[in-house]
Amino acid sequence: MEVKLALADGVRRRREHLGLTQLQVAERLGSSQSRVAKMEAADRTVSTDLLLKALFQLGGSPRDVARLLVPRVRSRAA
Repeated sequence: MEVKLALADGVRRRREHLGLTQLQVAERLGSSQSRVAKMEAADRTVSTDLLLKALFQLGGSPRDVARLLVPRVRSRAA
């Protein structure tokens, strides 16, 4: 679940950085605003694949994904 939370937070932060609304992101993804809200909330109905797709559609890279996940892994090892 920590991975999903990190990805959801990344989607929200990326959207905000780009100055987009949830509706604008939904249009880019061919989805709905309510679905984007669920993505950002890490709703149980949202898959990890969908979160990754959203990040990449918003211009994220594999390196960005790694940055989202690495701090979570390090905190567990501490």
